Amino acid sequence: MSPQQQTRLIIGCGYLGRRVAQRWVDAGDDVVALTRSARHADKFRENGIRPAVGDVLRPETLYHLPPAETVLYAVGYDPSGAASKRAVYIDGLRNVLAALPASVGQFLYVSSTSVYGQSNGERVDETSPCVPRTDGGRICLDAEQLVRSTLKDRTPMQILRLSGIYGPGRLIARIDGLRERRPLPRNPNGWLNLIHVADAAAAVIAIADQNAPASDVLLVSDDRPCTRRDYYEMLAQLVGTAAPIFESDNITAAEVSTPDLGKWCDNRRLRRERGIALAFPTIDEGLPDAVRDAV
Repeated sequence: MSPQQQTRLIIGCGYLGRRVAQRWVDAGDDVVALTRSARHADKFRENGIRPAVGDVLRPETLYHLPPAETVLYAVGYDPSGAASKRAVYIDGLRNVLAALPASVGQFLYVSSTSVYGQSNGERVDETSPCVPRTDGGRICLDAEQLVRSTLKDRTPMQILRLSGIYGPGRLIARIDGLRERRPLPRNPNGWLNLIHVADAAAAVIAIADQNAPASDVLLVSDDRPCTRRDYYEMLAQLVGTAAPIFESDNITAAEVSTPDLGKWCDNRRLRRERGIALAFPTIDEGLPDAVRDAV
């Protein structure tokens, strides 16, 4: 390993993680990624990534994890699997934290803006209270607290609260729904908070390189939320389908007991404190890129 080369360990090398991995490989770093699959291990090797075969839910498979300057934990939940979301997000995380070498330089944990429970259109940032309304949000908040309690006074950590990740290959189900004219649930006037996967990966890279967090939480979202209606109308236009149908379009205002306007995620700390500029600051730039292979 050259003096400039760093070892980067990725736990959860999926939609986001593999893009981060490739950028680190291209930069000349030694990138190791955990995988349960021999097929994925072969694919990693083809792309210059060293596979470490193991399962976050099987602690006996994790004690070969290498020392690393950076650990990125970006494990997602596969609903088709046998394990519950809490088992994957909490038990799996606990197993990995117990198996990490003491010499880890920094730990980046990918969380979610679902930890916020605000639903009346309020602006939220890193200082806003977290009172999640969904089980998934509560699990994410518990996972954040596990990271803090385990790594406190041991390893520098950064919790990245990501808005909904979108990008190429991730809009197929939504496009199919539009083409099949399936009515969309939820309030069309509610806010959607998003981040293009390329910008999410770039933010991870930049934060890892800074390696000196002013706080242990950073909200990673694009510059301007959009309404659900604006999002689906633009998506429909881009893929050449009729305008979206919302279930609530046939419901009077008096019949809507909980309008659920969602929240407005404020990314000022990302831009001002960390100096991170986004390639896709809104859906105006991001959605055309995301659907380029689906039209």
